[in-house]
Amino acid sequence: MDNTLTIVFGIIAILLPILAGRLVWKRFDGYFGRNNEAYMDSLEFFLKKIGLTALVALIILWLGMSLVFSNQA
Repeated sequence: MDNTLTIVFGIIAILLPILAGRLVWKRFDGYFGRNNEAYMDSLEFFLKKIGLTALVALIILWLGMSLVFSNQA
């Protein structure tokens, strides 16, 4: 039973950053877009969007994996 829970929580910990990253990617324009199409089409904006999405996904992945494997011997 312990191995099964570890596998299930591991799968959840892997899928959760994907969902969170997708949510950040979709809502980034509304939060930081300044309602300016020229700015939103710039490379600077795109790189900030990628950077924040990757940062959020990696932090959630790190937290999830550390919680899943914190009690492993």
